[in-house]
Amino acid sequence: MVNLFNIEDIRRDFPILNSGLIYFDNAASSLTPEPVIQKMLEFYRHYRANVERGVHKLSQKASKEYEEARIKIAKFINANSETEVIITKNTTEGINIIANGINWQKGDKIVTTLIEHHSNFITWLRLKQKFGVEVKVIKPNKEGKFNIKDFEEALDEKTKLLTVTHASNVLGSITPVKELTKIAHNVKAKVLIDGAQSTPHISINVKEMDCDFFVFSGHKMLGPTGIGALYIKEDYLKDIEPLSIGGGTISEVTPTSYMLDESPMRFEAGTPPIAEAIGLGAAIDYLTKIGLKNIEAYEKKLIEKMDSELRKIDKVEVYGPKNITEKIGLTSFNIKGLNPHDVALTLDVSANIMVRSGHHCAMPLTKELLGLNEGSVRASLYLYNTMEEVEKFLSVIDEVAKTLT
Repeated sequence: MVNLFNIEDIRRDFPILNSGLIYFDNAASSLTPEPVIQKMLEFYRHYRANVERGVHKLSQKASKEYEEARIKIAKFINANSETEVIITKNTTEGINIIANGINWQKGDKIVTTLIEHHSNFITWLRLKQKFGVEVKVIKPNKEGKFNIKDFEEALDEKTKLLTVTHASNVLGSITPVKELTKIAHNVKAKVLIDGAQSTPHISINVKEMDCDFFVFSGHKMLGPTGIGALYIKEDYLKDIEPLSIGGGTISEVTPTSYMLDESPMRFEAGTPPIAEAIGLGAAIDYLTKIGLKNIEAYEKKLIEKMDSELRKIDKVEVYGPKNITEKIGLTSFNIKGLNPHDVALTLDVSANIMVRSGHHCAMPLTKELLGLNEGSVRASLYLYNTMEEVEKFLSVIDEVAKTLT
């Protein structure tokens, strides 16, 4: 196991940090360590071939590495069968596979929340327009905390799906998914959990959650872009219609008919993102070596410092839970009187600090819940960030805020 407290051992794997930049935009996309890059280059340099098609040794090696990556993904989220893990290009594609794969009828009901990323929100609004499905949106308080009774009242016998984020990409608030899943299953509704923000930072166990679908992306967890995964509970693998069909998805084709293959092949049309899947497998190896519980504990120390000290700075307004145990390692804020984009640009130009600004693909949350027409500034942490970086960030924010007094 990597010594978590010797942070330099970790940072050496990220040459991009050698320039002195401070990267606090991890909720959008994380950096990628050298072992992941080298594993992907190994594919391109030594066994570059298509998978699941050829009998020659290059294809066999590529196929072996690709399927080993799937096994790593399954183990990482505690899926008990490789058939339950479908390789996707990102969280959004996984959500759309489920949205388009269920046989919707007019009068069906979907329950979701106001804190969702657009990918887990507008997807369901389109079904409302297309099929006449009812979409019920549950609103939390301004810290992102929900009243469980609101779900108990909303989830009824007409509800076909409950779809919620595991952790808000704006507030950092963690949703009580286990409790909500039980409520949904009591009325025979299926449950989809958006794990894009949680999977990189906390241990995931889909069996303990008892969710029916779980989605996440590789690019937020040290992996490359263009790769993600969709978990479908074994019981429902044949109930979901694939989003695309074609090469690789079939077991038999005649001039007049076809038969789809078993999962996961039935969901993975065409040549998959082979190098990216192998890279995600390497990223999982990296995270597993350090340990998700160690990463979570380390990030808690960083976010506790960042969040608590930001709240002490005059003219700074911080959003999300005040209790650090209720959130992941990100915080969103504004400096009163300044546009969030101007704050982000100032951090970049004056201190080489990278943060995100705007609505963070969650306009219903930022505009309707928080009343922020221009959005907010978001600083999000990961395992390679340091307390010194947090302190520098706080110092710059303090200086900028003081110019307004």
